[in-house]
This record gives sequence, C-alpha cells and structure tokens, in this order.
Amino acid sequence: MEKEKIYWLAWSKIKGIGAVSLKRIYDYFGSVELAWKINESELLKIEGIGKKLVNKIKEEKGKINPEQLYIKHKEKNPQFITPFEIKYPQLLLEIPSPPPVLYYQGEIDISENQGLTPLIGIVGTRKPTEHGKRWTYNISKVLAQNGFTIVSGLAEGIDTIAHRGCLDGGGRTIAVLGNGLDRVYPSNNKQLMAEIAEKGLILTEYDYGSLPERGNFPARNRIVAGLCRAILVMEAPEKSGALITAHYATEFNRDVYTLPNTPDNIQARGCLRLIHNGAEVIITEKELLSSLGAIPDLNSPQQLSLFAETSSPPTLLKTPKPNLSEPLSIVYDAIASSPTPFDVIVNQSNLTSAEVSGILLQLELEGLVTQLPGMMYKK
Repeated sequence: MEKEKIYWLAWSKIKGIGAVSLKRIYDYFGSVELAWKINESELLKIEGIGKKLVNKIKEEKGKINPEQLYIKHKEKNPQFITPFEIKYPQLLLEIPSPPPVLYYQGEIDISENQGLTPLIGIVGTRKPTEHGKRWTYNISKVLAQNGFTIVSGLAEGIDTIAHRGCLDGGGRTIAVLGNGLDRVYPSNNKQLMAEIAEKGLILTEYDYGSLPERGNFPARNRIVAGLCRAILVMEAPEKSGALITAHYATEFNRDVYTLPNTPDNIQARGCLRLIHNGAEVIITEKELLSSLGAIPDLNSPQQLSLFAETSSPPTLLKTPKPNLSEPLSIVYDAIASSPTPFDVIVNQSNLTSAEVSGILLQLELEGLVTQLPGMMYKK
C-alpha cells in the first residue's frame, strides 16, 4: 500500500498533469503505480490526454525517481495523505479533481472523513460589514455547539470569524490553506492557525515553502466545497471568490445557503445573486439547523442544483473581450470554441496549474469565461 502513496506523490510532480487528469488515470488503471510503469502510449486511451502531453509525461518521468522523491519529500512534509488511504476525506473522492496529495497539521477525524460527522463550509468577503460579522460568528458558534465541523479558508474577514466562532463554541474547525503549512497567511492569523492545529485540522495541497499565490485560492476553494455537505455564503460582493466556491458546491451536488442583506450593501450583492439563482436563504439559526439536519444523501438524484436551469454559474459581468495582456491572453486563447478541460488549458498554455487557476478566476469574474461541470471551461 505504501507503494501507491509513493506514486501518487510522484505523479503530483509531473508538470502538465493536474488533479482532473490524474483522477482519470487512476480510474482507468486502478493503480497509479501501474500507470507509472506502463508504456506511455497506453495513456492515449484516456480522455483529455494527447500525444503532446504524453511526450511531456515521458520527459518528466525521466527526471523523477519515485522512491528517492518520497524519502526526500517526507523530510520536510512528514504528514500527508493520498486518495487511496482511509484517512483521505471520502467526499473529496466524489469530485472531478481530488487533490493527489493533502498535507495536514492537527488530528484527522475518521468520522469526518467518512461523512458521519457533517462538515459545513462558511465563506465570504474579506471585508464584512457588522451585519456579516455578527451573523457569521453566531451561526458558526451555534453549528459547532450542535455537532457540526466548520470548514473555511483562514482568510481575513468571514473565514477568520467563522473559525473563531466555532472554536468559541467548543467545536472543531478545519482550515484549508492556499499555501504551505509553514506559512501563515494572513500573518495576523498566526495565533488562530496555531489554535486550529491544536484543536482541529489544517489542510493544504501545497507542500512546504509554497507561497500564497493568487492562483492557489480558487483551487483551495474547490477543496472547501468538496469537503462539505453544504456551503454557507455569509456576505460576498458580485466579484467574489465565494461565488466560485458556491458554484463548486453546486457542481459537487452540495447545498448552498446564503445570508440576505439590502441591495444597497455592495458587500452582499453576490449573496442576492445566489438567492436569485435558487440558493436557500438563512433566516434564523434554528431553521438553518433544522434544514442542515435534513440534508439528503449527496448522491441522491433528487438533489436540486443551484443553477438548475443552466450548467454554468451566473455570468457576473457581460462585456466584450478586452485587450488582454499576457498571461491572461495566453490562457484565454488556450480555450477552444467547445468546452475545454482544465488540464488541456494548462498543457496548451505552458503555465502551471496554479497560474492557470488564478487567471481563469479573473477571466470568469470578468464574464469572459464560464466554468462547466467536470472542470471544463468555455468562452
């Protein structure tokens, strides 16, 4: 079994192979060790993998000794899990792009990973109003006191308040980072991060030394959505990463709830957009608890989609294509007229997955690109 872990790590270091392609490789061969050792031409049978990528895989594999990589990697990253292990969150295995490697600090709770203890994500703006702060703290605290684990991203604003409310309620919280475990971002959350590591869990798909690059956060948000049975968007403007998290949640067949506010508050207009498209409205803590306690099975065909009328999130801003500077233009041009897989965009652009994720988020928020289910994109 240790062999599989070694090869999950090795595959994660292959440039041009993202989480979506690696999941397809694993699903096809049933073993990443076997997939590493077969003739590379066999990979051409897998959707989304062409000759150019196969040649790149062959070249990259020649630079990697999996066993030596594993030994050296563990020196700085002693605690990490891969998808074949029982400690790996089972709900993440349902999404199209489960992280091939998850690094952690704190204690892994098997009941959470098996879905026995419900995980609820709370996300929102980094600059909340007093209304958003008060409701986020109260709801997080109440949920914690009623046995829910709170998941958020340790960012300023709503994320920080959600973690704090949960801890003050005596609950357990999970922080998902967009950087390595050796970095604290933002820096003023150093004490909070230490407290979460002691009383909860910190997760990231980025190894030690990884900086909080802008492109890391959309990828981080998919993990938040993937881990949880439901996502609560407490306060968010129309151009907000929280709306992308809500879209991921819908794609992954999770429920989305949001907190209403006046249209005069620009920090809450993204929430109104979600309500317009069918999100559940948070009215009282008691009603929320009742609703969350009755969430149907995540695989149920009766689960309603937030964007049921379309397969894409709402267009936040419709404008003609502007003159894009590099590297935005490179990523935009890598998207074909038909839906294009994320890994194909990465391969065509010759940029890293993190860079492409960040650029796609920018293009999506500008209304130039739409994300479809299965990590597909179209103009």
